[in-house]
Amino acid sequence: MSRLRCAILDDYFNLALDVADWPKLSDRVDVTVFSHPFTSEQAAASALTAFEIICAMRERTAFPKSLLDRLPKLKLLLTSGMRNAAIDIEAAKARGIAIAGTQYSRDPTAPLTMGLILELTRGIGRENARMHAGESWQTFAGVEIDGLTLGIVGLGKLGSKMAGIAKAFGMNVIAWSPNLTPEKCASVGVGYASKEELFAKADIVTIHVVLSERSRGLVSRADLAQMKPTAFLVNTARGPIVDEQALLEALQQRKIAGAGLDVFSVEPLPVDHPLRKLDNVVLTPHLGYATTDGLRIHYGQMVEAIDAFTKGGELPRRLA
Repeated sequence: MSRLRCAILDDYFNLALDVADWPKLSDRVDVTVFSHPFTSEQAAASALTAFEIICAMRERTAFPKSLLDRLPKLKLLLTSGMRNAAIDIEAAKARGIAIAGTQYSRDPTAPLTMGLILELTRGIGRENARMHAGESWQTFAGVEIDGLTLGIVGLGKLGSKMAGIAKAFGMNVIAWSPNLTPEKCASVGVGYASKEELFAKADIVTIHVVLSERSRGLVSRADLAQMKPTAFLVNTARGPIVDEQALLEALQQRKIAGAGLDVFSVEPLPVDHPLRKLDNVVLTPHLGYATTDGLRIHYGQMVEAIDAFTKGGELPRRLA
């Protein structure tokens, strides 16, 4: 096989080359790293047209049919994770493009979710910034979460992990999702609620469902209107699961106490986005899965897949 070109996309941390054994591919593959997001599909097509292999980081760069059709040399598309809603799998299959994913050893999103909850209720980061800025002593009286009710939307692997963490902090936990049953809730040790009950009763609502056409807009304007004025919403799943405009209005009008958001409908979040101007929102730049440990696994398994592909072997963790 002649030498191939591999593009590593959206390496915002400039870690990719340091955490995996890319040199083992150096006799067959030339690697180029892109550390910044593409500004448009046209920019992506122009930059990637010469590459046979692309390594995508989750949904940071979308690969619709229109882009795939503009990448004539593409043979192998790798993604971190075992699903990527931003890749048109059927279009890739039609083009004969092989797709493979990577696995997690564990998911660090639940601890981040708890961190956002603690920041919303105790203002740790806010007060730290004030202390470093030399400002006055205490200004923020926190909220105790022991005894509060956490409403979890989605009780899969991540939601169940979140339930365990919340109970360790003394929280009462209820859950709902479209297919969730009381029996499943009982097996995790949490209460079952209808959607209406969850949004009305929860002091904090946290989202842990997978983005799909079914879940897009799952948390609607009507759901947000059910929440207490003292309640918080936390989203570390995917931005489009929540009606972002309705959430923005609820926050601006103080209809809910605040929100902790790690994900957004458009990422990176534009610098002039109105969410950035609100003092009742904690914002993080999609950090849920972004740990050195996790990235080491993702990039290491990408190297493994490229090695197998270029040697004509079976592609591990193949998705298409």
